[in-house]
Amino acid sequence: MYIFVTILIFIVCILLILIVLVQNSKGGGLAANFTGNTQTMGVRKTADFLEKATWTLAGIFFVLCILSVASIPKTETEYKSAIEDKVQNIQTTNPTTQPTLPVPEGN
Repeated sequence: MYIFVTILIFIVCILLILIVLVQNSKGGGLAANFTGNTQTMGVRKTADFLEKATWTLAGIFFVLCILSVASIPKTETEYKSAIEDKVQNIQTTNPTTQPTLPVPEGN
């Protein structure tokens, strides 16, 4: 599931990049090529479509990122630092012993 969600995130990222690059803040961009009167989508309609597509892809990206965190595979053995491992070993051998800090060598 995690790999599938990750692939979907990459696809959405590529689509989002393409949609943003097609837009032009001055109303040009892809819409500038459709200036004839016989067109199906006008300049404003193309800009509206691109804006809606951008927001939709951004929302999908956000949801997929949260879903990917929830679907990260969990393992039985969690990785621990050396200090956590040493504290765990001390507590299992003698639970009344308090862990001490290591003394630096050379003192």
